[in-house]
Amino acid sequence: MKIKTLIFAVILFPLLSLYPQILTDETGDLKATRDVPKKVDFSQKMLQQLKVPKGFTVNVFAKGLKHPRMMALAPDGTVYVTDPKEDEVIALIDKNNDGVAEEKKAVLTDLENVHGITIHEGRMYLCAPRILWEAEMKSDGTILKPRELLTDLPEGGRHENRTLAFGPDGFLYISIGSSCNACKEKNPEHAAIIRIKPDGSARMTYARGLRNTIGFGWHPETKDMWGMDNGSDWRGNDAPPEELNRLVEGGNYGWPYCYGDGKADPDMDNPDNMTKEEYCKKTIPMAMGYTPHTAPIAMVFYDGGMFPKEYKNDAFSAMHGSWNKKPPAGYEVIRIHFENGKPVKFEQFLKGFLFNNGKSQFGRPAGLCVAKDGSLLVSDDNNGVIYRVSYGSKGR
Repeated sequence: MKIKTLIFAVILFPLLSLYPQILTDETGDLKATRDVPKKVDFSQKMLQQLKVPKGFTVNVFAKGLKHPRMMALAPDGTVYVTDPKEDEVIALIDKNNDGVAEEKKAVLTDLENVHGITIHEGRMYLCAPRILWEAEMKSDGTILKPRELLTDLPEGGRHENRTLAFGPDGFLYISIGSSCNACKEKNPEHAAIIRIKPDGSARMTYARGLRNTIGFGWHPETKDMWGMDNGSDWRGNDAPPEELNRLVEGGNYGWPYCYGDGKADPDMDNPDNMTKEEYCKKTIPMAMGYTPHTAPIAMVFYDGGMFPKEYKNDAFSAMHGSWNKKPPAGYEVIRIHFENGKPVKFEQFLKGFLFNNGKSQFGRPAGLCVAKDGSLLVSDDNNGVIYRVSYGSKGR
């Protein structure tokens, strides 16, 4: 009987993953739906479907990549992008400044699952689930062999993609997602952001209760740290929201017991020695919430000179797209309006990847980078394309 059951599971379960699935609670009420839009290959025709605000245009900065994720800009204008599935870092160079990368080459290889990337004071920092590397960058663009700074970051689990960035204080911040969808973590560095000195010392947990804050950054004027957090799955089509949080040292943002504005997660047991409601009162509620399950990935504040002045100091977030929401949502880049250093509203900025009434998609935005000319680069790890959003006559 056990052998028959195993054969049934091996054959049937993969087939079920190809079709929408519905999850209900014990009363039979709808809780969530597995609904994955069909992937369509990129084509020039697809490019015409993309929509941006008036005055903006979209072109292909680079294509023919495999799974481009996070990006970093070097002082000379070279864009470096990680590909964790290929274990490499690729350099993209726009030699004639026409908004298209004429040269692409792998500059670092054999870095298993490399994902996070940032450049600081002539050094490139890279991060995989458990390893942080540092590599010296020469003035001629040569990157020396990376050396390991840390080798004991928490193991991947549910969220293995690490991101990192230097703050205004000169410290390096690393986002470490949760090991699960919703559980009590054993390692306090899971579901957190840690902070270290550039040499890997003085390690501390900066903020916690963050299920997976892959995208984060600092407001150019206030220097406040902000991040977009991914909410838990299987809480329904319309809960919990994706959270924009102001991240402060020592802050607890509630996960896994609370979400949104301090709502207790009905699917979680109580924490030790208190109720969920009591626990939630001790946490920091979100600043603003966005459509559930849209999966925010990269986040970047706009500090370029190409876009209209009202975009200055606003932020962009790449919404990778849902897989357990009906109808599907995300597959877009959103703008986060800030006024006097505070977020006031979300707005769709780059959309059109999701089409055919949500049944199809040809792009999943992942990484973001403000290029040297002030345009916004958007990586798609779905079809291996990097898009460039520019404004006005300066854009081409």
